[in-house]
Amino acid sequence: METRKTFSQQKRKKLQNKLHQALEGELQTLSTEMQQILCDDLVTAFQNRLIVLIGAQPDKS
Repeated sequence: METRKTFSQQKRKKLQNKLHQALEGELQTLSTEMQQILCDDLVTAFQNRLIVLIGAQPDKS
């Protein structure tokens, strides 16, 4: 599996939109700008965790 440091802009935006949809009820109390910031932060956290977990896997050779 190829380890990439970052998601493409297109994939990142798609993940942000999916998170926004999934958390729509919880995000209602935030302004639009804060909703966007939170979703971006969640995508960044997911990306960083994925990188760590991929790196922690034992080699399959």
